[in-house]
Amino acid sequence: MRKITAGMFIAADGVVENPHEWHFPYFNEELGAAVGAQLGSADTVLLGRTTYDVFAASWPQREEAGGEDAAMAKTLGDVRKIVVSHQDLSFTWRNSEQLKGDLLDGVRALKQEEGGPIGMSGSVSVVRQLLAAGLLDELHLFVHPVARGRGLRLFDDTADPIELTLLSCETFRTGTLHVVYGPGAAA
Repeated sequence: MRKITAGMFIAADGVVENPHEWHFPYFNEELGAAVGAQLGSADTVLLGRTTYDVFAASWPQREEAGGEDAAMAKTLGDVRKIVVSHQDLSFTWRNSEQLKGDLLDGVRALKQEEGGPIGMSGSVSVVRQLLAAGLLDELHLFVHPVARGRGLRLFDDTADPIELTLLSCETFRTGTLHVVYGPGAAA
């Protein structure tokens, strides 16, 4: 069975919204390597529509520009990208397709396919649903030493409790924590 790992930049107060506004002062080679290991090792990437739109608007240009993140941009361009949306979508970024039908049924089927790891980045609503259904194998939280005060949080007041098991925790020089959780004992 294929493994699904999700990575998310998160402020110390749980905010995950608009990381481009607060994340970059904490980005260094340690964080880049950890994100690269989590997302770059996947042969399939599962994305919510909003995250896909952000990625598709930037990563192809980064690949074409050939800068320092061109290798990661090429990796993301080459992998199979599956986008979750209730709307019919059309794609301009290569190797992109839409997950049709029920999210959980589609992900269960995807996990049964031949292939390597399935990576995720951002995509809060998809991560929430997969966690609640016990379909996420690892949750990589990159906890930044900043409190945003307001904004979308990974878990809101309506979320049911989800038990997690700490798999690892590493502190980067910037003060960012890389915390990896797996399913809890109840899962």
